[in-house]
Amino acid sequence: MKLFADQARKPIIVMLHVQALPGTPKHRHSMRAIIDHLLEETHTYQEHGVDAMLIENMHDVPYSRRVVGDEIISAMSVLAHELRRETDLPLGIQILAGANKAALAVAHAAGLDFIRAEGFVFAHVADEGIIQSDAAELLRYRKYLGAEEIDIFTDIKKKHSSHSLTQDICIGETASAAEFFLSDGVIVSGNSTGKACNIKDLDEVCKACKLPILIGSGITTVNLCEYWELADAFIVGSHFKVDGLWSNALSLQRIKAFMTEVERLRP
Repeated sequence: MKLFADQARKPIIVMLHVQALPGTPKHRHSMRAIIDHLLEETHTYQEHGVDAMLIENMHDVPYSRRVVGDEIISAMSVLAHELRRETDLPLGIQILAGANKAALAVAHAAGLDFIRAEGFVFAHVADEGIIQSDAAELLRYRKYLGAEEIDIFTDIKKKHSSHSLTQDICIGETASAAEFFLSDGVIVSGNSTGKACNIKDLDEVCKACKLPILIGSGITTVNLCEYWELADAFIVGSHFKVDGLWSNALSLQRIKAFMTEVERLRP
């Protein structure tokens, strides 16, 4: 796994929320402008020493369930290609909502290193409706592409979702199932974007599986030290924006303070 080449480092993975893409309700900008905005944020993050980046179509609300249009896949392919040309850092992609096969195809075409996958094991009810598991289909597709070098990190008990369908299955059992179904790492999040995850949940996941554990939401400069020993990597998006709101512009002050704390915690 390229992301975990230095396991002691505990990589900081930043979210790159690309502007609304063609065909979506909030689309306003040309592809050239969207690319330029993405690369501007990329340069800023690189200057502050982050370890990896994860591109996501967060502004494409409301999200399609599993299947996105050709226009989205095409746009994300262009953006991923431009991003890959710009940096040698480990790069990942997520295409909302749950468009894991599309994300894997884009990652393979653009030379990215990992994807973030929703709905890998068990079903849940998301904003977009019922998301059924796709582990078998997704891993067979990865094999078909010859893309085994691309890691699949999987959300478990995903945020913005109801898990009443699986309420008799704890998060530890869910993590164990993801490991059994050959996930490359599990992502634990809070209830919604920017919300911290439950430390008890993290402890349970640590005991249930041996996969790398990534925290997927709610990490801040203040609470990072509480979570540092409980995870192998940290995905950060909202905290790096003005007022901690994911849709706002980057805050250089927040990024600098956070990365200073990271360096303090690293051995």
